[in-house]
Amino acid sequence: VQVAESGGGLVQTGGSLRLSCAASGMPFSNFAMGWFRQTPEKEREFVAAIISSSGDTYYADSVQGRFAFSTDNGGDTVHLQMNSLKPGDTAVYYCAVSGGRYGYSWYDTVFSQYEYDYWGQGTQVTVSS
Repeated sequence: VQVAESGGGLVQTGGSLRLSCAASGMPFSNFAMGWFRQTPEKEREFVAAIISSSGDTYYADSVQGRFAFSTDNGGDTVHLQMNSLKPGDTAVYYCAVSGGRYGYSWYDTVFSQYEYDYWGQGTQVTVSS
């Protein structure tokens, strides 16, 4: 399985960026594709996730209303549109894939980095003030 992110960069406060995540070789028929971010000062934190079969989405409170998903290639490529960016959004953003955990709902698992099986290499997002 390969997971690859793209689309990071430098933007001013209030600007927009679109991150993309492409997954190949997926062993799951149904999966969650999530975004996490990390800075040197903080632990990796959940940003957003989308479920391949239903299209259900989950967002952290800090990005709700500013970030939104779109998909193509039958859901194997996911885009995260990030609007109204703030300096606090500066981080390395990671895309990850989860096959879920038997007996648990997606709501129970998508928020934790430990539930994800495959990770991309990360892409830097920098928002200048």
